Amino acid sequence: MLLGRNPKSVSGGAIVIAIYSRKSKFTGKGESIENQIELCKQYIKMHWKEDVENQIAIYEDEGFSGKTLERPKFKDMMKDARKGKLSSIIVYRLDRISRNIGDFAQLIDQLNDMNIAFVSIKEQFDTSSPMGRAMMYIASVFSQLERETIAERIQDNMKELAKTGRWLGGITPTGYQSKEVSSITDQGKLKKTYQLEQIPGEITTVKTIYQVFLKTTSFKETEQFLLEHSYRTKNGKNFSRFTIKGILSNPVYLNADQDAWNYFQENEAMIFAQKEQFNGKNGIMAYNRTLQRAGKTTQIRDIKEWIIAIGAHKGIIYGKDWIKVQTILKEN
Repeated sequence: MLLGRNPKSVSGGAIVIAIYSRKSKFTGKGESIENQIELCKQYIKMHWKEDVENQIAIYEDEGFSGKTLERPKFKDMMKDARKGKLSSIIVYRLDRISRNIGDFAQLIDQLNDMNIAFVSIKEQFDTSSPMGRAMMYIASVFSQLERETIAERIQDNMKELAKTGRWLGGITPTGYQSKEVSSITDQGKLKKTYQLEQIPGEITTVKTIYQVFLKTTSFKETEQFLLEHSYRTKNGKNFSRFTIKGILSNPVYLNADQDAWNYFQENEAMIFAQKEQFNGKNGIMAYNRTLQRAGKTTQIRDIKEWIIAIGAHKGIIYGKDWIKVQTILKEN
């Protein structure tokens, strides 16, 4: 039996059945694009009385997340749907369409308005009945819950790793490079971690930026000084106000001394180290400092959400100087 409404006639080729497939990463494992499409074709062959093999349109998005509907082939499919070209949309599983309950509910409403059947062959829901639609919404809710739970678990794991002061990856800050460090665990297994290592020339540049800014308290004058003295970024470009501000506000350059301890303590950051460990011998690692969202500018979180640990690297800016810079930045 066909799940969903009875399909429109597909004779004449004007109206077609759409198969939509999606996978987040380009891999050959698990539920590949090809496997999804083949299973959908088998479903069509079993449930359509007519031979419609030549009237199937396939829309594939590989390398795209289910968080959003902003996917090229999905948008093409919906354009065809609005033009009245589609009778049904077949997917292998609900989350191939979306993992966001809001997006999913809106999509089902749109398809209902266009009298287009929606079939998910994995969950076997009948969208022609109120109960069937309710069950589909519930499944979508659990799909979103699963995604958010996984994201939360990853974040918790990252927070636990953060307490160790190691470098957890990403774009290395100016003045440092990521260095692999190998060690043997108590169980005799090889363990690889990463820590920041200074790049002498770049470190000199960072020190200069702090010195000039503390002296001038001006982004414009600091930028002009760097330009006149031919200082360049990691990518060989001139320093902009944005880049300078990023360096001046980054705690990675801060020495873990008593001034640093007092600053983070007073501002209620989450400190995963003892006060006596802030002895000025190492730098600071500040995790959970930024909030990154797809398609949006990276934001700095409230300092109360930062996770502060003693880094394995060497800091280069005294606490009192770094704190003075933060005060100037707030005034600017």
